[in-house]
Amino acid sequence: MSAHQYDHGHTVAGWVGFGIATLGTGVAGLGVCTVSGVLIAGGVAIGVVSLLVTWALHLVGWGKGPGLRPRAEWGWRVRDSAAPGGHAECLACRLAGRGRDASAVTPVMPAQRESEPETVAAAGADSVR
Repeated sequence: MSAHQYDHGHTVAGWVGFGIATLGTGVAGLGVCTVSGVLIAGGVAIGVVSLLVTWALHLVGWGKGPGLRPRAEWGWRVRDSAAPGGHAECLACRLAGRGRDASAVTPVMPAQRESEPETVAAAGADSVR
């Protein structure tokens, strides 16, 4: 039996992104201590690189989408089988043009007035009130 009963989302994309971001924070902090605008800008640039690398790794399957994964994919070195199609609730996938299918979006119905009972004919009709 495993010591961890839950998938905590530890992934290659997460660890690599964290490592690069830590380096960027260190460089920016060194820039603050030495009053060097070049080092501060370099640290911020490394932080942006961290975001881009993490995003790219997520899109190729080394990240994790929101929600639960199957237990077989809990290991941090296991690629995500849902990555090629995108994750429905994932901002990174939506920014890449994946995930949410336009035909799968449920239309929002207007609020019903309390005085008007909903009928089967009215619910399916495209009529104007």
